[in-house]
Amino acid sequence: MRSVVVVGASLAGLSAARSLRKQGFDGRLVVIGDELHRPYDRPPLSKEFLAGTLGEAELALEADDEDLGAEWLLGVRATGLDHARHAVRLADGREVRADGCVIATGAAARALPGSEGLAGVHTLRTLDDARALRDELGRGGRLVVIGAGFIGAEVASTAYALGIDTTVVEAAPTPLAGPLGETMGAVVSALHTDHGVRLVCGVGVKGLSGEGRVDAVLLEDGRSIPADIVVVGVGARPNVEWLEGSGIALDNGVKCGADGRTSLAGVVAVGDCANWYDPRAGHHRRVEHWTGARERPDAAVAALLAGGAVEPGVPRPPYFWSDQYGVKIQFAGHAAGADSVTVEAGSADGRDVLAVYRRAGDPVAVLGMNQPRLFMRWRKQLAATAS
Repeated sequence: MRSVVVVGASLAGLSAARSLRKQGFDGRLVVIGDELHRPYDRPPLSKEFLAGTLGEAELALEADDEDLGAEWLLGVRATGLDHARHAVRLADGREVRADGCVIATGAAARALPGSEGLAGVHTLRTLDDARALRDELGRGGRLVVIGAGFIGAEVASTAYALGIDTTVVEAAPTPLAGPLGETMGAVVSALHTDHGVRLVCGVGVKGLSGEGRVDAVLLEDGRSIPADIVVVGVGARPNVEWLEGSGIALDNGVKCGADGRTSLAGVVAVGDCANWYDPRAGHHRRVEHWTGARERPDAAVAALLAGGAVEPGVPRPPYFWSDQYGVKIQFAGHAAGADSVTVEAGSADGRDVLAVYRRAGDPVAVLGMNQPRLFMRWRKQLAATAS
């Protein structure tokens, strides 16, 4: 393999480029990114950067002296993959031909239908999104966050610290029930009410009102919540539209094996757009977390360079963290399928809980709130059990 193109210039794409060089690839390396920015760290966008305590320079993922010997094509979007010609087509009419391809195009924030063109309505996924939202929060006003997932919760926590009147609306009866289960989802989401942030659950959003600029969030039960700023945090969709018609298998992202290999030879996928097979669960999972984007490219690059000749290992259980209202929340594994959750240390009321999820007596996930040492012990044990 003499040339590789990496489509996507965020953490997963950068990690793949680094891994290629680390694993001995010395050929032509091209990295394509639809944003003009060099690779940057996304987790602080909803926290320190939004609060104004972290600058843009500190978001950089590359060291000042780092040189991967890559050609960087930034500010241009990939529009197609021609596998027969080993070519990636770009929106500006160019194409990049390469022997191997790493797909790392990530995911895009889902928008609220009907909110297009209404000022004061934001999603938070990119640096430009965070810049715009930070400027609005700096002017103050009433904030409504739609969606009580981790991004929405972090924005609410940051806004609370800035002294902004904040309401969080969640369609599900229990926020975070999907990733954490109902019991612990209720414990973690109670951080909002602990700090005086209004939490409205079990009702969907019908729409927004306002002429030119949003002035209220309309709920399906007839209520209206005044709003000067709205943040929509209702999940993300994988950026794979550009791959339609390429012959690659798509299913909630790019469908991959346990090592990131796709249905097309010489093509692997990593990061938020990649739906990897999980041997432990027996089905595919798309993992939208920083750690997965950092770690999994090593396995995908190894498979790409070896042409699939190496046996895929078992990916480590997914891990993510969140900082809300001064509480460090850490989670590893999968809560789905657990038949019990037990508190091993701390207490739910004290918001310093260490909880272990088990299925048939075996640990499958662990949650920590301000329990970093115990959590890391359990995380290591979980990884050892899963491997």
